Order: sequence, then structure tokens, then C-alpha cells
Amino acid sequence: MFTRLLIGLDGSPDADAALEQAVALGQRFTSTLVVAHVQEEHGARSREQGNTILARARDRVTPAGLKIVTALRDGDPDTELAALAQEADAVLVGRRGGTSREGELGATVSSLIRIAERCVIVCGSQPSPMNACAIAYDGRETSRRALELAARFASIAHSTVHVIHATIDRAAGLQVVGEAEAVLSLQGVTFATHIESGTPGEVVARVVARTKCDALFAGAHVIRGRDSKVTVSHAEQILRQTDIPVVVQP
Repeated sequence: MFTRLLIGLDGSPDADAALEQAVALGQRFTSTLVVAHVQEEHGARSREQGNTILARARDRVTPAGLKIVTALRDGDPDTELAALAQEADAVLVGRRGGTSREGELGATVSSLIRIAERCVIVCGSQPSPMNACAIAYDGRETSRRALELAARFASIAHSTVHVIHATIDRAAGLQVVGEAEAVLSLQGVTFATHIESGTPGEVVARVVARTKCDALFAGAHVIRGRDSKVTVSHAEQILRQTDIPVVVQP
């Protein structure tokens, strides 16, 4: 299911962590890794730096026994990575790609979550084996697609899926979670459900800490303000309070 992985590198420690996660995931699925560096500035020096970043990535990936393809592009990192992702199964990025303030996601990560047509795996500070899966589930369309992806992944990893739902209305929450339970039961996946009060980010962080899950799946739907402008996605709320790989499904 993840046979071609795109990794965006910018020379930062967060991006290097994404490459390490891609190697771990790639070895499970015998993936081809497409390693990309996008230059926002033009010039010979910038191109030389980009080639150095890609050469270091090749030196890391090749000994792991994985096929690697490199790509050097000019332009905006988010749009270029989203375009390259069209031919990949997922794009992996570091927690804070692009400029960001402390505690916030980088500009590239936030934009990719909104525009990419493939799942975006936002990696933690350390690579994870991704053996214990959780799904932040609210019943919406992107959440249902994330659930289906989590179920497929768990069936390969032979892991339990922890379904997490944040709500103040437990009766309504039981109905929403029941839909997820039906899907997982039909696919023969072992699961556990968690219905708790709080924001999605708070609830997911609590459950992940309690269950020791090391991979999280979530839908990429967004919250809109009164002026209809995008404010923040549920996925971004969750990302700010966890440090495990989060697979964001469009």
C-alpha cells in the first residue's frame, strides 16, 4: 500500500527524521523512496546545497536496500511536493517544514495538509515502528477514508486499531464510533474504542499516551470560521499535541 514514498528534505533535523521514518516504512513495504528538495531561491549556491542534501539522502537510503529516486525542483515547497505526490502513495515531511513559531507547524506542512491529493505523513522527532495504530474518528468523509487506510495498515502490521472520538455527548459518540466498529469488524481487524470529552487534540494526546500507540491516522478536513476562511484543521490540532507519525488522509 506504500510502495512509493515521497520525502521532502530541506536540510533540517525534522526533515532528516522524516527520511529515517521513510526508511523504516519503506523496509516494511519494499518501497521506492522519492527524495525531493525544493529550492525557493535560485542560483548556483542554492543548487549545490540541494544536490548535497540529496547526495546525503542517497548515502542513507542505499545501504538500507531500498531503491531511491531524487528530485531537485524550484518553486514553493508545498505546491511542488503536492505535484510530485501525484505519483506517490504518500508524502513524508518533518514536523515543522518551512518557517514556524514555537509550538506551531511549519508553513509547508500546514499547506500540504490542505492541498495534497495523497496522504501526508507528518513524522515525529524520532522514527517509529508504526506497530500500534490509532484513528481520530468523527464520522466525516475524510475520517472514514482515514479509517479504511488505518484498517488496511493494521491488517498488514497485525495490530489493534484504537478508535478515538472526542465529544461531550456520549450517546451521540457511541453512534459515531459504532460506524467505525462495523467497518473494522467486517475487515476482521482487532479494535478498541475510546470516547472522551475534550478537543480532538487533547483527547487524542491522552489516549495515545495511555495506549502507547506509535502511529495515528486522521482525516484532513478543516474547520472554517464565520467568514468561511480556513482557520485550523483537526489534524493540525492533533499534530501540535503528539510526537508520533500522523497519517493525514485527504
